[in-house]
Amino acid sequence: MKQTKKKLLAVGAAALLTTALAGCGSNADSETGNNAPANANTPANTSANADTNANKPASGDIPTLVWWTIGGQMPANFDKAIAAMNEYTAEKIGVKIDIKVASWGDWDTKINTVVNTGEPFDIMFTNNSKYSQQVNMGAFADLTDLVQKETPDLYNLIPQKVWDGTKIGGKIYSVPTYKDSSLTQYWVFDDKYVQKYGIDTANIKTLQDLDKPFHDMKAGEGKSFYPLPMTQGGFNGFFNSYDDMTLGLPPIGVKADDASRKVVSVLEQPDVMDGLKLLHKWYQDGIVNPDAPTKTEADKGPAFFAAQAFPGAETTWQINEGVAKYDMFQNFGPIYTTSTIQGSLNAISATSKYKSEALKYLQLVNTDPKLRNMLAFGEPGVDYNNVDGEKVVERTTDTWPLAAYTQGTFFDLAVTKGAPVDQWDQVKKLNEQATSSSTLGFALDISKLGTEVANTKAVWDKYKYELLTGASDPEKVIPKIVSELKAAGMDTVAKAAQEQIDAYFK
Repeated sequence: MKQTKKKLLAVGAAALLTTALAGCGSNADSETGNNAPANANTPANTSANADTNANKPASGDIPTLVWWTIGGQMPANFDKAIAAMNEYTAEKIGVKIDIKVASWGDWDTKINTVVNTGEPFDIMFTNNSKYSQQVNMGAFADLTDLVQKETPDLYNLIPQKVWDGTKIGGKIYSVPTYKDSSLTQYWVFDDKYVQKYGIDTANIKTLQDLDKPFHDMKAGEGKSFYPLPMTQGGFNGFFNSYDDMTLGLPPIGVKADDASRKVVSVLEQPDVMDGLKLLHKWYQDGIVNPDAPTKTEADKGPAFFAAQAFPGAETTWQINEGVAKYDMFQNFGPIYTTSTIQGSLNAISATSKYKSEALKYLQLVNTDPKLRNMLAFGEPGVDYNNVDGEKVVERTTDTWPLAAYTQGTFFDLAVTKGAPVDQWDQVKKLNEQATSSSTLGFALDISKLGTEVANTKAVWDKYKYELLTGASDPEKVIPKIVSELKAAGMDTVAKAAQEQIDAYFK
């Protein structure tokens, strides 16, 4: 993913990807825990038919599903918008939804709490950074048979390669968001600075190529202007060249184009060190805002950001960020990795009383344009107006907090007025053109590595914000980070990963 006011997934690990159409970043921070059985190291025994009819209301009652997701601040009309959706879905499939929104800055902590305390829910947005850990904690239901039996239209809609990318131990535990499921990274400038400083975006290929434009902008705009504004997530897509094997731990990975599939200590690789040194220089030079390591919400209208995206995404960014024109240019990809496929998933609780209903709701999200548009854009007639049936919408507010990339496929979603009418055809073409990571299809089995994974992630969490925003000097801090990672079990995880990769691809 990930992908994007916002987090996950543009500047600040995905700050601008949360806009209605932007893709999820693949390095999103989110951890979930356990709605789980006592043995937290093994997936729960949640076979397709287990508990799907347990404790349901009397015939004629309409169940309301709790769906935890991530988003921005609630607008005044949020409840009205959800009520409109519920009126529609109650009639269509006899199901309503109660959408619980954890803010971009609080999502990690909130979702941990929800799952670890056993707070009831039915559907939960998750992603590559935590999904395998959540599955191994028994939090999510095994949908392998149920999704084919109860929702064949949903199953047939999503390509087999994408379903395969969600599998843990050969089983399906989530519904993938079929969209820009391959990763294409873009860099984006506010056009007024491109014109003012003569920035030649066509010749910007590397991080180093951004150095002169950033310094020109800083010199011209003054001390309080930051050409590269960031939140604590850092520079979105920084680790794109390395496949994290769905581990959600950037310091361990495989170079995506390495045919030998060698697991490496990513922070010690020369290209990564060079990039981190440049980020540190930019932080020292005032290119990056000084509060980046602690900033959780992005300011509107950034002069520059990086995001996983697709053609036409700038139209939505312009609306959401209040910028007249953004110039977007491709920097990386498209490429398929298991993590890009897992960049946006919706799982069903292992203890949900309404597994079948939850799947049917997700099927409707993925096949019904009217519901899809309401989830993505808000209240009809208030947040948006239909221009061409359900195919084109004109957005009239920028306050709708939910991110379209977290919900369902893009291929039943309207395009925003001003975007290319064939926008989603272009996204499909990116998927078709995507190269494959050398480890595509492989997902690290961490069922016997729970302690090491938890401990190494705890070490990374201590240092990542300052490192990825440039606040820390990488030449000083990386040896310390690596030493602590090794003490926490990084070598054990890396060795197991190499053994599993060798066995998987032999």
